[in-house]
Amino acid sequence: MSATQSTALTTTQRTEALAAMSQPEGLDVLVVGGGVTGAGIAVDAASRGLRTGMVEMGDWASGTSSWSSKLVHGGLRYLYQLDFALVHEALTERGRLLETTAPHLVKAQPFLWPLKNQIERSYSAVGIGMYDALAIAGAHGHQTVPVQKHLGRKGTLALAPALDPSKMAGAIRFYDARVDDARLVIDLVRTAVGLGAYAANRTKVTGFLKDDAGAVHGAVVTDLETGERHEIKATQVINATGVWTEDTQDLATDAGGLKVLASKGIHIVVPKEAIDAETGIFVRTEKSVLFIIPWPRYWVIGTTDTPWTEDVSKPVTTSADIDYVLEHANAVLAKPVRREDIIGVYAGLRPLLQPKLRPGAEAASTKVSREHTVTRVAPGLTAIAGGKLTTYRVMAEDAVDHALGEGGAKAHPSTTATLPLVGAAGYHRLAKQAGTIARERGWTLARVTHLLDRYGDELPQILEAIDSEEGRAGRWGEPLEIQPAFLRAEVAWAVTHEGAAHLDDVLLRRVRLDIERRDHGLAAADELAEIMAPLLGWDEEAVAAEKAAYASRVEQVLAAEAEATDAAAVAHVTTAI
Repeated sequence: MSATQSTALTTTQRTEALAAMSQPEGLDVLVVGGGVTGAGIAVDAASRGLRTGMVEMGDWASGTSSWSSKLVHGGLRYLYQLDFALVHEALTERGRLLETTAPHLVKAQPFLWPLKNQIERSYSAVGIGMYDALAIAGAHGHQTVPVQKHLGRKGTLALAPALDPSKMAGAIRFYDARVDDARLVIDLVRTAVGLGAYAANRTKVTGFLKDDAGAVHGAVVTDLETGERHEIKATQVINATGVWTEDTQDLATDAGGLKVLASKGIHIVVPKEAIDAETGIFVRTEKSVLFIIPWPRYWVIGTTDTPWTEDVSKPVTTSADIDYVLEHANAVLAKPVRREDIIGVYAGLRPLLQPKLRPGAEAASTKVSREHTVTRVAPGLTAIAGGKLTTYRVMAEDAVDHALGEGGAKAHPSTTATLPLVGAAGYHRLAKQAGTIARERGWTLARVTHLLDRYGDELPQILEAIDSEEGRAGRWGEPLEIQPAFLRAEVAWAVTHEGAAHLDDVLLRRVRLDIERRDHGLAAADELAEIMAPLLGWDEEAVAAEKAAYASRVEQVLAAEAEATDAAAVAHVTTAI
C-alpha cells in the first residue's frame, strides 16, 4: 500500500471519488456492491494496479455482511456433505486472516461440541480430526489454532458449567474464529482506497452503459444523498450485490444469468452472565447447526436458515424465529435462556445459489451449497454469487480473474494472499505494548485490548486524536455514557476515517450498540449526535431528523418481532432496514 495514499473514508472522499469515477477516461474495473465480496474485489483489483471504482447503494456492509454469525470458519457441517475442497479452502483462508491479513479483527475461538454418547464421540472425532488436518495442510504444515481435545463430562463442565450434564457424555473442544463482520468490510474498503481505488456508498446503479451489440462498458448511478446522476465508464463491471444479484443483472440483460436464493438467518444476543461458560458451544440441529458464540460483553446465538420470499431490503426477525433459537440452545443448557434475557436480535439474508429443481419441487435453503459461482452475464459484465464471509478473498480473486480473462489475469496476478488490511501490519508489535499504553493512560488493559482489536496499528492515531485540541474539546477520551466499553473517540473516528454519515451508520455498523441493547441503542442517540454533529455540519433540524429516522427503525423491528410469520412481520416495515 502506498505510504502517501490516505485510507480515510469521509464525506469529502466520497464526493471526490464520484467525481473521479465520472471522468471520461473511465475505469478498468467498476465493482457494484459494497459488502464483503464487493469490497474484497475492490482490494484485489486495486492491488493489481487496475484503476478501480466501487459503488454501494446503502452504507458499507449494510446488507448481508453486517448480519452474519460473525464467524470465520471452515464450515464443519460441510464435512458431512463430503465437500472437502470447500472446507479446505475456507480453513486456508481462516489461517490467512488470523495470521496475516486481519489479525487485529479475527480471533481464534474455542468451541465445545457436547456429545450424547461414545458412539457420537467416535464419528465426531473423525470429522474434527479431518477438520484439523485440512487446516494444517492449508497453513503449510503449522497450526494456526489448537487441534481438537476430548473431554469427559467433568472436564466439559469445568469449561462450561452451563451445559446440562444429564444430556451429554462429554465434549470435543475444537477451534474456529470470530470477527466483527461489518468492521472487516469497512477495513477492506479503506484498504482498497489506500491502494488507489475510488469508493462511494449510498450510490445506486440504475442502469448500465451499453454499446449497440449489448456489451456493457459502465454504469449509470444515482447519488442517493444528492439525487445527482453520474455515468461511470469501465472496461469491466463486476456485479457483487448478493441477494440483489438478479435485480442488478436484469438492468443489463433479459437473458438471465445467476439465480440466487435468499435465506434468512437470525441471531439473538444475551448478556455474558446469562450463560456460564468459558468457551463457545456448537450444537447440531435436525436442520443445520447452532452456535453459542462468546464476545466480551455478550453471547451471540444462532442461526436459522429459512427461505425468504419477502422484500430483500426488509429482513426482520419473527417471534417464531426467536422460539426456534431458544429451543435449540436450551436443549443443551441446564439453565434455560429466557426471552426476558434477550438484549439484542438481528436478521440478515444469505445469497445462496439457486439449485436446479424438478418442475414443481420446492427449494430447501439448507441444502444449497455456499460455494460461489462466477459467470459472464453479458460482454463486459461479470456476476458473482454464493460463497461465505470466510472465503471472500478467494471469491474476489476468482471474480477479477474472470473479468480480466486468462491473459489479463496472468499479466496482473492477484497479490491479496499476503496483503495486510488497514490496521493489520503493525498489530502484533503494538499489542506487545498494551500494558505500557494502559499504564500511561490510566486505562484498564481490557480497554486497550478493545481498541487494539478494533483498530489494530491505527491505535496511536486515535490516541493523537484524543489528545488534539478538537479531541479535548469533544471529550473524545471519555467513555460513552450508555456503554462505557466504547470511547467517544470511536464515534468521532467512525466519521473521520470510516465513512459514517448518519446516526444508523454508527449504531448499526461501527459502534454497534444496536445488537447489545434492547432499545437497539436508541438511548445513545443524543450523545452520539452531539459528537457527530460538529464533524458533519449538522444543525438542530438535521440532528432531529437523524434521531427520528433511527427511532422509526427501532419501532419497526420491535413490532416485527411480535409477529409469527415473515409476511406479518414485514408489514410493519415501511423502509429498507
